Amino acid sequence: MPSPDSRRPAPESAALSRRAFLLLPLLVVPAVPALGRTAEALSFDGLYQSIGVLGIRYSERALSLKGRPVRMRGFMAPPLKPESAFFVLTREPVAVCPFCASDAEWPVDIVVIYLKKTLAPVDFRQRIEVEGRLEIGSWTDPRTGFVSQVRLVDAELAR
Repeated sequence: MPSPDSRRPAPESAALSRRAFLLLPLLVVPAVPALGRTAEALSFDGLYQSIGVLGIRYSERALSLKGRPVRMRGFMAPPLKPESAFFVLTREPVAVCPFCASDAEWPVDIVVIYLKKTLAPVDFRQRIEVEGRLEIGSWTDPRTGFVSQVRLVDAELAR
């Protein structure tokens, strides 16, 4: 029959178990700040309140998300060159670039995506999801001269 002392954990093992238990919250805490920074889903329908002769009026939701991380789903329009740091996200698949116009002709169903790093194009018929910081308002890209109304910057393809 085992002695009562042989059933008790060794003092070092008990101390190790207590330390491991006390350190457990430290493994969970780093995940908490990421919860506050998750990207909000935004659809093409959620961008504008109206577009007409008086100009573009953004939706209250889009205005509330300005400068914040958002996630959008759509299709990559064919880019101007094989690898680029930006592309156009469209509501429906398109075979040509819908971005090559002035802001007066801005289609309501496109968003310019400025990537964190260069990306090879994906099949324009494949739906993708993109995450980036929402910028709204007319802006002319100084490098390309392209004009946009809605952009996601520092963006990445969501996997």
